[in-house]
Amino acid sequence: MTPAAESQIPVGTSAVTALHYSPPEGHSRARLVLAHGAGAGQRHRVMVALADAIARQGVEVVTFNFLYAEQGRRTPDRPAVLEQTWQAVVEALAADLPEHQRLVIGGKSMGGRIASMVLAAPPASPGWARVSGLVLLGYPLHPPGRPGQLRTAHLPSIAAPILLVHGTRDAFGTRAEIEPVFQALPARVDFEFVEQGDHSFAVPRSTGLGASDVVDRIAARVAGWVLG
Repeated sequence: MTPAAESQIPVGTSAVTALHYSPPEGHSRARLVLAHGAGAGQRHRVMVALADAIARQGVEVVTFNFLYAEQGRRTPDRPAVLEQTWQAVVEALAADLPEHQRLVIGGKSMGGRIASMVLAAPPASPGWARVSGLVLLGYPLHPPGRPGQLRTAHLPSIAAPILLVHGTRDAFGTRAEIEPVFQALPARVDFEFVEQGDHSFAVPRSTGLGASDVVDRIAARVAGWVLG
């Protein structure tokens, strides 16, 4: 599916590109804004497949690049710049949001983690006041092979409901590691575990599932949660 439209969102003195995926009906009760992971921008096949599939399930989806990806750099921006980008994107995309339409944010790996960091202490603004949920697509609990370096300090401060989609053999945190962390949070947390899925939700051939099967399952779960 080709995104219905592109737009430019100002971030400080620069700008980033957003891709808009419209549902078949052309309208939706919810807008889901997703950020990409550290290793690739919003046009990566996993991001495109997920955004497309979720939109086909009836949710308006918007993805965007962080500044480093927009500018063709490989190294992610400093956390403060990543957060600034998220703040600007939400303000821009909430500005034209109809009153009846729900706004949910999230992302793949780093993109979702940065969204969670901003949502733990959101700006006092009309745009961020509209955010009503967080979708985490593979949360990077710790760097691979370094389980002691947890990225969890901010999580208890999140008040919005959370949907965590996670592969059970994710090198950034197995189910046994990640489930108790999120179960202990004060916010409502729902889980969708991809059995034998890795950090990109790829599963072994022995499961009998193809990449599109997994993406469709994730999309159905995310859309149902967002619209629910």
